[in-house]
Amino acid sequence: MTEWNIGYAGLAVFIVIAIAASLRILREYERAVVFLLGRFWRVKGPGLVVIIPGVQQMVRVDLRTLVLDVPSQDVISRDNVSVKVNAVVYFRVVDPEKAIIQVENYLAATSQFAQTTLRSVLGKHELDEMLAEREKLNLDIQRVLDAQTDAWGIKVSNVEIKHVDINESMVRAIAKQAEAERERRAKVIHAEGELQAAERLLQAAQQLAKQPEAMQLRYMQTLGLIATDKSNTIVFPMPVDIMGALGRTLGGSRGAGS
Repeated sequence: MTEWNIGYAGLAVFIVIAIAASLRILREYERAVVFLLGRFWRVKGPGLVVIIPGVQQMVRVDLRTLVLDVPSQDVISRDNVSVKVNAVVYFRVVDPEKAIIQVENYLAATSQFAQTTLRSVLGKHELDEMLAEREKLNLDIQRVLDAQTDAWGIKVSNVEIKHVDINESMVRAIAKQAEAERERRAKVIHAEGELQAAERLLQAAQQLAKQPEAMQLRYMQTLGLIATDKSNTIVFPMPVDIMGALGRTLGGSRGAGS
């Protein structure tokens, strides 16, 4: 009787251990890729998943967005400038079956492909584009990565270039170029200002030429402004038309007096 009890107890322990070994709990962001005798069976989860020990095998897959830091890469730009560029890639698994079956290690594969893509895409652009058009370059790299990793069940959502490191001599050359560009813009703005001022003066002269009275008023106004300064003696020519008008005015007043 004791032997039977021991046997039943051992069987019960074995059953409990087998049940415990067959149960898996998956979180909301996890999925299980289940293989039956080595062949793909189905994707299960989240929640409680039952796996038959020895017959079925399970591989966990995280569906959350993963952040991949791309190491600094040596890139030669299209204008033959050597720079070091690093970036960060945001991606997630959208098809657990492909992520496990189509590639051995999707994390390592995505990392290596991101490094080669970073070098190849940036190598097609000049240094000025790398510094000024990062958003466009980010989109170009993201599209290339996403197209390649789609077969692995991976969606690349974003790529961000973090740093573009340039050697010291190139930094000095860029500073000189920026200074020359600022000087050029200042000269262009000054020339445009002179042109606009000349155009306005020409318009004013044409308008005054059409209305002699306005010219005379402007003339008298200028005389009044000069008369306020008593430190110098200024000889100001009097236009002939004003002198003639003044003479006619004086002549008329004498005739009226006589």
